[in-house]
Amino acid sequence: MSAAQLQALRAGDERAFGLLVREHESLLLRLALLYAPSRAVAEEVVQETWIAVLRGLDGFEGRASLRTWISRILINVARRGAGREGRSIPFSSLATEEEDGPSVDPDRFFADGPYAGHWLSFPSDWSQLPEERVLAKEVRAVVDGAIARLTPAQREVMTLRDLEGWSAAEASELLGISDGNQRVLLHRARTKVRDALERHFDAHDL
Repeated sequence: MSAAQLQALRAGDERAFGLLVREHESLLLRLALLYAPSRAVAEEVVQETWIAVLRGLDGFEGRASLRTWISRILINVARRGAGREGRSIPFSSLATEEEDGPSVDPDRFFADGPYAGHWLSFPSDWSQLPEERVLAKEVRAVVDGAIARLTPAQREVMTLRDLEGWSAAEASELLGISDGNQRVLLHRARTKVRDALERHFDAHDL
């Protein structure tokens, strides 16, 4: 964002604010849905976020991108709302994946002998699948279901990295986590989604 655009926002320019909303509204709604129990609640979180953005523009110092700054406000609003409603949303900065178990079921590997640690059966190769099958609604439902079952921290990182296209550095900065933790969370999330897809395709005679 240019200095002129920021100055216009701070001056209360409605057109500038309308452009800002159109640019970021969809992203904020998708992020809010990570925390909210319904779309209606997510929309309320987004509205509250925009009010906080308007109130906080004078304090925006440009240390982070405007997108990151606005998204951080939304996450704080969403977590606060979750606390008021008695729902527990763990902070990603406190998340560790140690209790989450291995990324891949150990039964997929030889436990001992000369092949210890090697695959008993390799992951399925989907490269030969017809495109229409990969893009089928039922496959999307499998992906959506797998993402919904991720831990909140994994879901945050995967949404930012794989669905929104944020870089590793941007996602780590927004969530306040280390780059190493971000990588672990993303790896585990991708592994779980892939495992769900693998089971789906195997069940349908891949």
